[in-house]
Amino acid sequence: MFQGAVQLNLDGKGRLAIPTRHRDMLLANCAGQLVLTADADGCLLMYPQPEWLPIREKLMQLSAFNPRIRALQRFLVGHAEDVVMDAAGRVLVSPTLRAYAVLDKRVMLIGQGNKFELWDEARWQAQHEKMIGFTDGDLPPELEGFTL
Repeated sequence: MFQGAVQLNLDGKGRLAIPTRHRDMLLANCAGQLVLTADADGCLLMYPQPEWLPIREKLMQLSAFNPRIRALQRFLVGHAEDVVMDAAGRVLVSPTLRAYAVLDKRVMLIGQGNKFELWDEARWQAQHEKMIGFTDGDLPPELEGFTL
């Protein structure tokens, strides 16, 4: 279970050092084999490979005759890239995915349960501001009555 937000830096080659608290779990659960893909919100999703495979299979079993399903398949599976943590616990984010998510140097790694989101720091701050701006009338119906 991945949770928490941490500011990190991409190095000049586009490598991201996974924080130690997550690195050990990723090595134990998937031998550091991960999948990066694009997300419609403008960030990247990073899944341990065993978490990604059932998602990919479900997507690819859907009918490609439906244009919306085919677009989703193209988007998620078409952007998916297998990456492996190196001995220093780093993953290489390809130039294509870095360009999609506008990742330069400062990035945010956000734990989301079974996966991570990888955001440009400025984009994350803007997204964060939107979330903080929720008022009682702005909550989705599914959150009615939800308390922390």
